[in-house]
Amino acid sequence: MGSFRFLHAADLHLDSPLRGLTRHEGLPFAQIRDATRRALDNLVDLAIAEQVAFIVIAGDLYDGSWKDASTGLYMARALGRLLQRNIQIYLLQGNHDAASIITRDLPLPPGVKRFGSRKPETFEIAELSVALHGQSFANRHVDRDMTPNYPSPVPGYFNIGVLHTSLNGYSEHETYAPCTIETLLAKGYDYWALGHVHERAVQGDGPHIVFPGVLQGRHIRETGPKGATLVEVTDGAVSSLRHVPCDVVRWARLSVDCTGLEQESDLQDAISVALRQAVDDHAEERLLVARLELHGATPLHAQLNARPGALRETAQQLAAMIAGQPAIEKLVLRTTPPRQPAAHVSASQNADPNAEDDDIAALVNAALADPELLATLEAELGGFLSTLPLADSPDQEDSLLARARAQDWRALLTPAGDALLARLTSNEHAS
Repeated sequence: MGSFRFLHAADLHLDSPLRGLTRHEGLPFAQIRDATRRALDNLVDLAIAEQVAFIVIAGDLYDGSWKDASTGLYMARALGRLLQRNIQIYLLQGNHDAASIITRDLPLPPGVKRFGSRKPETFEIAELSVALHGQSFANRHVDRDMTPNYPSPVPGYFNIGVLHTSLNGYSEHETYAPCTIETLLAKGYDYWALGHVHERAVQGDGPHIVFPGVLQGRHIRETGPKGATLVEVTDGAVSSLRHVPCDVVRWARLSVDCTGLEQESDLQDAISVALRQAVDDHAEERLLVARLELHGATPLHAQLNARPGALRETAQQLAAMIAGQPAIEKLVLRTTPPRQPAAHVSASQNADPNAEDDDIAALVNAALADPELLATLEAELGGFLSTLPLADSPDQEDSLLARARAQDWRALLTPAGDALLARLTSNEHAS
């Protein structure tokens, strides 16, 4: 066996739609919408620069059937650049680009090989002593283990298994072509090129079982660097694996501790520091799109929850003044009011208007903690809310509806209590 390099990519989701993101004003939609195409360009540039022998794409080249011909044309140009450099391409169709879903198709010149969907297929590269084994999805929902029908390894060759699978142990992903590490190892291949799981993962130190992860993160659940795996084979054995980022937009969740902050200027400073640090640590000259999560006990709690829209606008303005100009995807408030010490209130304290605010806050907090109120809410609204559709969108995971579907009634009531408290205290001061 010889020595060579190849690229393993998966889950390109070319022209994936911006699910839910259009609800958030101020995001650079054009840059985000174009990100999957630019990531594909980076993958091609990487293959050419590293002089790889071939590329394996383990499913979900597309996000579904093309919305228009421009998707196919962009892919054809990218693959054409590879073919002009004599880089061969091996494609497998997954659940998003299964044979039954794609209504349009690309012409496949000799340098592009696609695994069939009726049964496992083997492609051999004689000059490299490489054999690639794989089977595309015929339909989107494949609920059986496909590996028992995969062929035996070709003797004297470097054997690569290509599979789109949820693999047991990755329960956060929908189940497709389930299998186990043990069944993969039992095939006797030298490398398993997997797809479907969007987080990069490497199982074992040989034979390697690899998920390269999604090529470009598309929403807040796909944080951190995204790209492909560069594999170097020396004398017929894997000598190195290297994850190479190809993304152009990077997503991050930023936690801002608001504990003890009393002034809006202090909060603004804390947000600015978190954004600058994230750009320095994670962006790597890419567009950073961040979800800000504010937490901690702060006297600003009621004020923040009364005007969350204004706070988000402030955060966007702060971000615009930072080098790299990160974008704010969403701002999530998880702050709490400071705990009031249990003590009797004297007559002199009652003269203090802040003491009246404390009394109102105590009444509201007591109401929110009343188990009878929580039980009533569940009885009255639980059945109704459980029937409402919850969109499969990353911006819905912290929504009030999502909390209701999870029967987190206390979390559902908290924003209402905060808004009521802010209104009652502001009216008291106004009078």
